Amino acid sequence: MTRILPGIFAMATIVVVSNILVQFLLLDGLLTWGAFTYPFAFLVTDVMNRVYGTQDARRVVFAGFVVGIICSLIGSQIMLQGDGYTYPAVAIRIAIGSAVAFLVAQMLDVLIFSRLRDGAWWRAPLASTLVGSTIDTALFFTIAFAGFISFGAAADGETSWALDTMPFLTFGADAPLWVSLAVADWGVKLAIALIALVPFRMIVTQLMARSAT
Repeated sequence: MTRILPGIFAMATIVVVSNILVQFLLLDGLLTWGAFTYPFAFLVTDVMNRVYGTQDARRVVFAGFVVGIICSLIGSQIMLQGDGYTYPAVAIRIAIGSAVAFLVAQMLDVLIFSRLRDGAWWRAPLASTLVGSTIDTALFFTIAFAGFISFGAAADGETSWALDTMPFLTFGADAPLWVSLAVADWGVKLAIALIALVPFRMIVTQLMARSAT
């Protein structure tokens, strides 16, 4: 267990930082700064999987899941004010979507990586992260914002702003806002999946060298 503590710490840090940075918008609200930190959770999972194996990777994922739940619970108790009404920093639908998406996507990442681990060094981390990121985005935005899913009037009302229509990615045909948010977020995840191959290779090489001595 001790050997994966750095992985647990890294995962927890990414989850906490992403939960904070998601409050800060950019590009007219299409993205948040958290969109640029959260995808590195897949890097942590893949490094743990490559160096220590499937079981330890799953332990790191579960640690991140628990930290995420704690962040959501804290956020749900922080009340903000705007436009004449009070609302929680973390809406219940967003909390549920975040938890489900994280756990399913990360566990799927572990599974795919394990199936491809004997191929070229880049194949397992790239394929597992691309698939995991896509599932993560689809699950989170659908559960958190889609109008065809209901969690009750109160919970739905907290995220009803995402149903407002706007030009897709600010220049296309009209579509619900959450669809643009999902696609923008997905694009960032795909870009970081490619970029993360560099630190993946470097970190794995270093850790493998240490374990060999």
